[in-house]
Amino acid sequence: MLMPKRVKRRRVHRGRMKGVATKGNKIAYGEYGLISEECGWITSNQIEAARIAMTRSIKRGGKVYIDIFPHKPVTKKPAEVRMGSGKGAPEYWVAVVKPGRVMFEIQGVSEEKAREAMRLAMHKLPVKCKFAIKGQELAEGGEA
Repeated sequence: MLMPKRVKRRRVHRGRMKGVATKGNKIAYGEYGLISEECGWITSNQIEAARIAMTRSIKRGGKVYIDIFPHKPVTKKPAEVRMGSGKGAPEYWVAVVKPGRVMFEIQGVSEEKAREAMRLAMHKLPVKCKFAIKGQELAEGGEA
């Protein structure tokens, strides 16, 4: 499971997700990318499930890059506990994703293989995504 080695604060505010991604909105490492079309929280388990789906699809060919990391802890109080007595303990970690954020990249495979791998990864994620080719991130990359 992805999580930070150490953090400055154990519990953080939930925050707001407004606007579009200004950082991480270009394909940097690979030839093809998976771009978010809406905002949301992606848990470390979902990132890992998408990574496994992509690597199994491309079968020892090419390389997969993960461009998001779950830095934000989400707390939860135990079941059937009375109100009050502070905030709950950290339960899992999430990556905050905004529209336009490149989440995964692939290089070293054909476009159709990359499209299929990204399509399988899309099913594991809670946000709507689109497939993009390097240099065409802001234009419509087309649905995979």
